[in-house]
Amino acid sequence: MTPFRLRLAVDMDEVLADAFSAQRAWFRRTCGYEWTDTELRGRHFRDLVSPEDYAAMEAMLHQGDFFASLAVMPGAQEAISALCETCEVFITTAAMEYPASCAPKFAWLREHFPCISPLNIVFCGDKSILAADVMIDDNLRHFRRFQGQGVLFTAPHNALETWSPRADNWQDVLAIVDRIDEDR
Repeated sequence: MTPFRLRLAVDMDEVLADAFSAQRAWFRRTCGYEWTDTELRGRHFRDLVSPEDYAAMEAMLHQGDFFASLAVMPGAQEAISALCETCEVFITTAAMEYPASCAPKFAWLREHFPCISPLNIVFCGDKSILAADVMIDDNLRHFRRFQGQGVLFTAPHNALETWSPRADNWQDVLAIVDRIDEDR
């Protein structure tokens, strides 16, 4: 009999890939916006820019190429590799928000996370369909109808949200997943 392995659903943007820094740089370069970290805490870009500038960002995101060259979040590669040893790990990204991002995201994942089987990469819209024990995500909306345990990965936009458990980094994720696995 195969031992039970915790099934993890891991988001991509702002959890594995640093989309925030790339968007911030785009707004600085393209529109001249300069923000301090304090100004960005608990806020979304759409709340800080003109409707026209936000529409330009959205248009760029819909082209898909933006997602091809994002930086990897610190510690993510090592943590995912370690988690793959003890858990079933699925990358679950709401790529249907930007359908043209699927190919660039897939290539990015294959390059930076070769330990993840292509069969464990899920491009979806509504994440409540996912059958996992734990979801690691930066967006609380994905936890609302999810049947497992949500782990909020801290990002500037969710810094003021109240949720437990919360992971500020990948070391926190490893500790939280360990606790969840021990408690079952």
